[in-house]
Amino acid sequence: MPLGKIQLQIVSKLVEMGRLDAEQRTALAARPEDLSGDLLDKLLQEDFKVTAFQCLVAKARALNLSPFNVAHYRVSAHTFERIPEDFCKENLVIPVGQVGEMLLVAFANPFEVTLPTKIQEMTGKQVVRLLAREKDIRDKFQKGQDKAAGFDDVVMQIGAEYGEAAAEGELKEEDMNEESGPIVQLANRIIEDAYFSGTSDIHIEPQEKEIIVRNRIDGVCSEKLRLPKKVGPALVARLKIMCNLDISERRLPQDGRIIFKQYTKKNLDLDLRVSTAPLNHGEGVVMRILDKQKTTLPLPALGFSEENLAKYRECIRQPYGMILHCGPTGSGKSMTLYSALNEINTPDIVIRTAEDPIEYTLPGLNQMQMHRQIGLTFATALRAFLRQDPDIILVGEIRDKETAGIAVEAALTGHLLISTLHTNDAPTTISRLTEMGVESFMVSSSLLCVCAQRLMRRVCKTCKMPFTPEGREQEIMEKAIGWSGQIFKANPKGCPKCGGTGYKGRVGIHELMVSNEELIDGINKEMEAAELKKIAQRGGMKTLHQDSILKVKEGLTTIEEAIANVPPDM
Repeated sequence: MPLGKIQLQIVSKLVEMGRLDAEQRTALAARPEDLSGDLLDKLLQEDFKVTAFQCLVAKARALNLSPFNVAHYRVSAHTFERIPEDFCKENLVIPVGQVGEMLLVAFANPFEVTLPTKIQEMTGKQVVRLLAREKDIRDKFQKGQDKAAGFDDVVMQIGAEYGEAAAEGELKEEDMNEESGPIVQLANRIIEDAYFSGTSDIHIEPQEKEIIVRNRIDGVCSEKLRLPKKVGPALVARLKIMCNLDISERRLPQDGRIIFKQYTKKNLDLDLRVSTAPLNHGEGVVMRILDKQKTTLPLPALGFSEENLAKYRECIRQPYGMILHCGPTGSGKSMTLYSALNEINTPDIVIRTAEDPIEYTLPGLNQMQMHRQIGLTFATALRAFLRQDPDIILVGEIRDKETAGIAVEAALTGHLLISTLHTNDAPTTISRLTEMGVESFMVSSSLLCVCAQRLMRRVCKTCKMPFTPEGREQEIMEKAIGWSGQIFKANPKGCPKCGGTGYKGRVGIHELMVSNEELIDGINKEMEAAELKKIAQRGGMKTLHQDSILKVKEGLTTIEEAIANVPPDM
C-alpha cells in the first residue's frame, strides 16, 4: 500500500526543508508497506537520519499548523490554571501560553476536531492549535508530578557535586565555592521561582541535617525545597556576595539589598531586602521581595470600605497634622502609605520621606535612606527635613521618644506628617505615644487619624463554595454587623488557580479612628484605650473585627480567616 496523502505531504515538506532529496522522496513513495502513525517517523529517523523535531516541523507544515517543542517547555503551578490537569492528561494536550484573548494549546493529535471547541467552552478563550510530539507531552505529565520541577536540574547537579561526596565524608567545608555553577544557578532559581509564585518572603533555614527553603505566599509559609547540609555555607556566601556583605563575618547579623537585575538575564526588575542571622545550625537568611515593576495600587484597591475611604481621603488632604498607621510587620502599612502619597503627589507639593529601607521608589518623592552606623536615624532625618521646606513628611516608623517628640512637633508646625507604629489597634496607639513621653495635649492637638490594619487572605474566586453560617458563626456575624445570610467558604481541595489552598491574594481590613471633639477631650483626660475605643465607635469607627466581617459578607474572604486574624470584640 503506497504512502497516504498526509504522509506524502510530510515527505514533500522534508524535501523543501532540504532534509531529503528527490530520489529519497521517490523511494519512500514507492514503498509497499503501510507507514501510517508513528511508523513513518521511525523510518525517517532510523534510515534517513531526520531528527524528531524536523519530523514534527514537516508534519506541522503539511497540516498548516505551527510546531511547538514541548520538551523545552517548563510545567509550573500556573500551567493548568485554565484547563484542568486531568483533562489535559486524558486528551494529550498542554496549554503553553496566552496572547490577549487567545489560548495557545499544544496538541498531540491534530485530527481531534472536537477538542478545541471543548477547550473554548471551558475557558471562554479562543484556542490556537500548535502541534507537539505525543512522547514529549506524555513525558511532561510524568515529570510534572513535582511542582518544583524548576529546581530538578539544579538540585541534581548539587546532589552530584555535594550530596554523594558529603555522604562519604570526603567533602570539606573549604571545598565549597560560592562561585560554582550550581550554587549561582540555585540562588537565582530560588529567587526567580519565589517571584513567579507570588512570594513575599524567602526563608533559608539551616537544620541539623539539611537546609530548608520556605516561601511565604499570602501570609502563609510553606516548604519549597530541601538541600544537603553542606550546600548551606556556599549558598549563604553567594547571597552575601550578591548584596555586598562581608562573607567572612558569620557571627553577627547583617542587612543588605540585592539588585537582582544585575544577576539575571531575565527581564526581572526586582530588589530583595536581605537579613542574615547566626542560628544554632549555621547562618540563616530571610529575603523580602520588593517588586519594582509593581507600582503602588490605587487606594480603592486596598480594601477600604467606601465610608473609610472617604474619611481617609479627607485626612490625607489636610494641610497639617499627624496620620498614623499601625499593625504588625507585613500588614500592608507601607503599601497604604505609598498609595496615599501617590494620590496626593502633585508638582505643587514637596514630599520628603525618611525610610529604612526604601522599599519602592516613586517619581516626584524625595526619599532618604537611614544609616544608623553613621548616625543617620529617623530623628536626625526629621530635624533636617524641618529645615527643607516640605509640605508632607513620611517617617518610616516611630520607634523612640526622640522621633515621637519631633514628629508631633512637625505636625504642629504646619506639616502633614505620616508615619507607622507597631500597635494592635487604633486606640492603643494613643497610649503608646503617651508612654513614649509625648504629652497627651500635644497628641490630641496634632492627631488627624489613626488607621489600624491587617491583611486577610482572599477566598479563591474560582472554587469558593456558598455556605450559610449557623450557631456560633451566625451569632458572631449578627453581633458584629447585625446581619447573617449566605457567605462563602474556601474549597478544602482548592483548584489549580489557587494552588490547592482555596485562597488567592489578600485584602486589607481597616480600623479608622478619626479625631473629633469628644476624642480630643478623652485623650486630654488620659482615658484608657478601652474608653477611647467606645468614644471612637460612637463617632462612627468600625473596629477591625467589624470590617473583617463586612469583607466576609461581601464574599471576599471566609469567616475562619476573619476570626483567625482578628478576635471578636469584647
